[in-house]
Parts: sequence; structure tokens; C-alpha cells
Amino acid sequence: MLEKTNRINYLYDFYQALLTPKQRDYMEMYFVEDYSLGEISDLSLVSRQAVYDNIKRTEKMLETYENKLHLYEKFMQRATLIEKVEKLVPDNENDLLNMINQLKELD
Repeated sequence: MLEKTNRINYLYDFYQALLTPKQRDYMEMYFVEDYSLGEISDLSLVSRQAVYDNIKRTEKMLETYENKLHLYEKFMQRATLIEKVEKLVPDNENDLLNMINQLKELD
């Protein structure tokens, strides 16, 4: 469950601009702020089922965006490669380590 939540959080970070304000609000409350469905429904003045349906639909949309654009997949590949390069760099190569750290900060 934690792995799925982390994945959805990353997908949300990458693709939130493609969502409607309502979708962003529900996803933010549910996945980022850890509100329950009941709390979100109370705040939004809609049924718990409406919130659940909206979140599930939005999760599917995020997965669809990822299947087409692959931003999360490429991010993970870059992170893995940076980690491998970092392990290969000798400790005395400060300039190279600085560049690796700059690459990390870009994501």
C-alpha cells in the first residue's frame, strides 16, 4: 500500500497541472494531507462515494498520463543511474560529486 501511495504521489507531482482544481483538491487532501474519505466528503459537501469515485478516476487518469509520457519512469531511471555513478566516483573527485548533486537537485 505504501508503494502505491508513493507512486501516486510522484504521479501527482508530475501531472497535477493536467488535473481539474477539484481533482487536485481531492488528491492533495487524500494522498498528501492524509484526510479520510469521510473528512473530504464533509469538507466538500458531497457523499463519501463521490469522493472515492473521483479519486479512483483521477488515479486512472494519472496512470494513463504516465503510460503515454513516462515522466515517472524516466525520473526513476535517472535516479538509479545517478546513484550508480555516485558510487563509482572516488571521494577526492569533488567537482564530479558537485555536478552529481546538481543533477539530483534538478528533479
